[in-house]
Amino acid sequence: MAKRKRKKCNLPNIPAASSQPAESRDIEQNEVPQGPRRIRLYGDEILRKKAFPIQEITEVERKLAEDMLVAMYAAPNGIGLAAPQVGVLKRLIVIDVNRNDLASRPLMLINPEIESLEGESIAEEGCLSIPDVTADIKRAEKAVVTALNMDGEEIRVEGEGFLARALQHEIDHLNGVLFIDHVSGLKRQLLRGKLRKLVKEQS
Repeated sequence: MAKRKRKKCNLPNIPAASSQPAESRDIEQNEVPQGPRRIRLYGDEILRKKAFPIQEITEVERKLAEDMLVAMYAAPNGIGLAAPQVGVLKRLIVIDVNRNDLASRPLMLINPEIESLEGESIAEEGCLSIPDVTADIKRAEKAVVTALNMDGEEIRVEGEGFLARALQHEIDHLNGVLFIDHVSGLKRQLLRGKLRKLVKEQS
């Protein structure tokens, strides 16, 4: 997820997420990759695939979480990232909505699941995988999420406001859903050209 302060935009028609997880050459198994992770952009098919639950937390998952934080912090406005955004179909997200606070510690959540949602709010969202695109998105004002931490311990995260929004945004990524999927109707048409350009750049 990207924190945006740009002119509000509206969005075009886009393909829906596939209903079942799919195998992908992007999934790491027992290998710890070297070098920086590349954030996948709109048009990359992996962003439309469902991620697989993590069955065991190994050095691969720990390294992946560290790499995701590096990629997120490398973007000036990055406050959240999901594993599919770096080409890995695993259910892992990282979030740091207070990244400018030196005392803040990022969330690293394995197999996160939304337990409950409450209220609603509308706010502008952006995404590191869809650069220069923002839209007003309706989401729940409060979210309770269950997950495992990097030590394999069950935890419960209660988020409100911006944290609740970030949790919902990143968990959407694990299901092949992008924030622009939450915009419907005529508002989608204004950014058709910009999204087509992103798709062309990925081909």
